[in-house]
Amino acid sequence: MAYMLQEELEGLEKQLLTLTAVVEESVQQSIKALLEKDRDLAQRVIANDDQINRLEVDLEEECLKVLALHQPVANDLRMIVAVLKINNDLERIADQAANISERAVAVIDSAPISCPLEIDTMAVKVIDMLEKALDALVNADLKLARAVLELDEEVDTIHSKNYQAFKAFIRKNPDLVDSVLNFLTVSRHLERIADLATNIAEDVIYLNEGQIVRHTIA
Repeated sequence: MAYMLQEELEGLEKQLLTLTAVVEESVQQSIKALLEKDRDLAQRVIANDDQINRLEVDLEEECLKVLALHQPVANDLRMIVAVLKINNDLERIADQAANISERAVAVIDSAPISCPLEIDTMAVKVIDMLEKALDALVNADLKLARAVLELDEEVDTIHSKNYQAFKAFIRKNPDLVDSVLNFLTVSRHLERIADLATNIAEDVIYLNEGQIVRHTIA
């Protein structure tokens, strides 16, 4: 029975890593679609969200099956709980990527303007956070996981600056509010991805140390 449980747990890990790779690619492509105004790429990201949803549901069902059949305890139980939480966060990250792609299409269809917000800089930091969080997951790297927690505040600061820049821009250009609002919405989606990457990093720490660090990082 113990051997069968370990096989099941290894299967869960493989499914999680598959989902991880697909979601990371989706985020990168959504940002590329926005910055390069690539409608086809944006639409592919949106269409791919259904596949990610199926992967998320499949993994959740497998986790519940293992819980029901094997009734794991201690480290094995902690591992399944962490997989369930990370699985959910990955699906939500994919939703944000689809949302960014929808905004990319809206930007393409709206009046052309130069983006007055720090979307490029923010996107680089968010992708860095996501990559670090996922690498920490794959390699059980607690140092990398804690680095993600520290980066979240930087992304929050950029988002706050973007909001202020948005208000200043529409005061001077009230007729362009709809166009620039697309970029502010993207900023919010990026900030949300950073939050979810932070969740994953926290769950990596929980998985490896059994320590719940959410709400405890100063």
